[in-house]
This record gives sequence, structure tokens and C-alpha cells, in this order.
Amino acid sequence: MATRSIDTATIAFGLVSIPVKIYSTNEPSHEIHFNLIHEGCGERLKQFYECPKHGKVERADMTKGFELTKGNFVELSKDELKALEAVASDEVEIREFVPISAVDPILIDASYYMGPGKGGDRAYRLLRDALEHAELAGIAAYSARGKQYVVMVRPFEDGLVMHQLRYPDEVKAWSEVPIGKLPKPAASELGLATKIIDQLRHDTFDPGQYKDEVKGRVRKLIAKKAKGGEIVAPEEAPKPETVDLMAALKASLAGEPLPTKKFEDKADDEKTNGKANGKANGKTSRKARGHTRAAAPKRTAKGHATKRAARSTSRSHRTHAPRATAKRARARH
Repeated sequence: MATRSIDTATIAFGLVSIPVKIYSTNEPSHEIHFNLIHEGCGERLKQFYECPKHGKVERADMTKGFELTKGNFVELSKDELKALEAVASDEVEIREFVPISAVDPILIDASYYMGPGKGGDRAYRLLRDALEHAELAGIAAYSARGKQYVVMVRPFEDGLVMHQLRYPDEVKAWSEVPIGKLPKPAASELGLATKIIDQLRHDTFDPGQYKDEVKGRVRKLIAKKAKGGEIVAPEEAPKPETVDLMAALKASLAGEPLPTKKFEDKADDEKTNGKANGKANGKTSRKARGHTRAAAPKRTAKGHATKRAARSTSRSHRTHAPRATAKRARARH
């Protein structure tokens, strides 16, 4: 069954107007949504808004406010908000054409398909083919649902797609990321990394080869729960260990199994080798002593008796030794 459009609009550039229909790119039937329910009861929970002073508030009595300072709001009435809304012109007014690569993907907020509207087939096809031939995209202003958007219209498959873009002030500046000064890679490392990239390079991208394993496990779990089955939790993947960057690059290039370890700066390893070896030797020595004590045979009753006898003899020697020394001294005199 053909998908239904969510809106209609008109693409306008110069004196040309092209009626179009707008379609969602999302596939709701493949999404998994949960509802909040009462644990052990199964009834779906109801949500409501509550005023600290007056209790539960009905939706008809709600309005919007902007918080100036903590707990202090500027209240805006529904009529005031309505007056501030952009007038929906339903016109996608193309103001410029730019290379598709000129628009960074980080600006894309949402995407919509655009199909031809009634009587617009010929002009729609002309715009689509012209954009593809010139390898350009149209940047346009678009007002709908009380808001004003900046969008990009570009060729897609045998039609057009519209990307809703974010305004510059809605994107965090890269300078705010605390990345610091990064060390420049050695020429040998850069060469090996480039060769590995060439081995994995493809001219096209096939998203069908990637599957959402978590979604699959959720669906299986839901099916089991529906039949009264037991829950089986997946095993946690082992955490990667640390390996030398150069060794990992060489192993990758040679076709050996890729190490599942994190990269670590070799220079940092050399600085800490002395301390690490010292600690390791100390730990090994203590472990060895602990192993010797653990391996010692258990004392038997006979063994205890022998030890007591030995201690008794030792005490006897210590007690009588001074007397024997005195007798020998008198004999010499």
C-alpha cells in the first residue's frame, strides 16, 4: 500500500513553482515503543501535571512560560504565542544552489521525502535531473506548523529529498570540545594506516549489511515473555586491553587477526616500564612467598611432639651451658 503524505508544499525558484507532497522517512512499524505500567499489576500508568499550590491541572488551564531566573517565569498567553508563530506559507523558497558537499551532515536534523504533487510531474522531474547534472542542492526557507526552517533539497534515487537543517546557533562550537594538542603521527604509522584504509574502502555504502542486534534481542525477549518463557540475558562482551599502536597497524596490514585492544602511546609505556617492573617484581616475590607458605605440609600430632621436644632440648642447653663453662674455667685454674 502506498504511503500517505504528511503535508503538501510548493517548491519555488525564479518564476517556477512545483507542487510537491511531503512524506516521512521513518518506518514506524519497525520501531519498538514501550509504555509505563504498574509493576506486578500490568495496568498502564496515567500521567498528569500538578501545581504545588492547587494540585492537579487540566490541559485547558495550561500555558507556557520562560524561566528568567530560578523559579521566576514570564507567562505567555495562548494568543500571544499564536501571534508569534510564523505564517505557514507552504512554500519551499529556494534562495541559492550550493554543492551538496558544502553542507556538513552535522547540520541535518531530519529528512523527508518529496514526491510530485498534482500537475507537477514534468517540472518535478526537470528540477531533479538539473540538480543531479549540476551536482548541486537547493537551500530554501520553509514555514510550517508555526515554525520557520532552513532546508536543503537534493536529488535522491529518482526523486527529491528534503533535509531540515539546524541553525548555526543550535550547533555547539567545536572549540568547546577539550581536545588539546594532539601528537603528530610518525610517517611510518601514517603510511600503514593509509594502507589499511585502502583495504577497507568501498565506492558505495550498503546499509542493509548492518543489523540492530539489540532490537532483535528485544523482539525475541518480548516473544518469549508473551509465551511465558524464561529470560536469558546476553553475556557482556570482554573489555579491550591495551596494545601498541604500531603493532596493531602491522598486524592489520599483514592480515593477522585484529587485536581487540585499545591503542596506547608507546612513549608512555617506556616511561612507566621501570615503575611497573618494580611493582611487578615485588608482587611476584610476595606471591612466591605466599605460594611457599600455602604449599607447606600440615603439621601432624607427631610433628608437634617432635617440635616440642626440640624446644625443650634447646631450653635445656641454654640453661646448663653457663655451669659447664664455669667448671672448665676452674679446671684450667
